[in-house]
Amino acid sequence: MKQYQIDQMSLLERAQAETPPFFVKLRNIALALAAVSASVATSPVDLPPLVLSIAGYLGVAAAAIGAVSQITVKS
Repeated sequence: MKQYQIDQMSLLERAQAETPPFFVKLRNIALALAAVSASVATSPVDLPPLVLSIAGYLGVAAAAIGAVSQITVKS
């Protein structure tokens, strides 16, 4: 796929296109980090505020990494 073709793709087309292997692994790591973050944030155990803050930042970072990894296309 040529660069000008990639530039003309919509966001939906980019999300459905083939993703390079590195970004597939990165997306899977981001999903695992998001799951860990969600489980810590919703834990019934009373955790220190620092731990909850780190879990929140981890969730935001995982979402950003996952989104960028998903819309990366193989050229």
